[in-house]
Amino acid sequence: MSLRIADIAPDFTADTTEGPISFHEWLGKDWGILFSHPKDYTPVCTTELGYMARLKPEFDKRGVKVIGLSVDPVDKHAGWAKDIAETQGMAPNFPMIGDPTLAVSQLYDMLPASAGNSADGRTAADNQTVRNVYVIGPDKKIKLVISYPMTTGRNFDEVLRVVDSLQLTAKHRLATPVNWKPGDDVIIAGSVSNDEAKQLYPQGWKEPKPYIRIVPQPVLT
Repeated sequence: MSLRIADIAPDFTADTTEGPISFHEWLGKDWGILFSHPKDYTPVCTTELGYMARLKPEFDKRGVKVIGLSVDPVDKHAGWAKDIAETQGMAPNFPMIGDPTLAVSQLYDMLPASAGNSADGRTAADNQTVRNVYVIGPDKKIKLVISYPMTTGRNFDEVLRVVDSLQLTAKHRLATPVNWKPGDDVIIAGSVSNDEAKQLYPQGWKEPKPYIRIVPQPVLT
């Protein structure tokens, strides 16, 4: 099963560093970020988990729950967390899923069924495709998928920027242009007719082309 934007994020039960969860129940009505790792004690992932721990208060402000996944068992995550704290300045302050049977990795199509049902004996290279970021909306639908190679650290500042865009455009009938940052001008969605746009934006808009209608960003609340 290949997961795409607008698909329902598959539900699952799993053990985590904060106890067992049922994923959809854990998400509740909040936004969520699930990001995965091919193995514990991998160098790039160590830096990522420390940075996400420092950035988590920003996601908290936006009502976004953060959860990580590594294919190794939960009892190994505790030792890794100590290394992360020592080298990165903060240990993970969010739950980390253990996926030793590879069930979640396969459910999310990060590993094929032919990978088997055990993480034992598998190297990080064997699991190199378990390097995804999913942003999931309150409707449980996938809003963003980014896959990273093992050798390139993830840009969680970019994920935060995307969350700001997603939350803005979920509330308003807008789109955000290239390299948009909160506070920049935005674009009226193509699904909005000019008659509707006049009601929504009586002050008018800039229109370099009929299909590009630019307005100031509404205030984020």
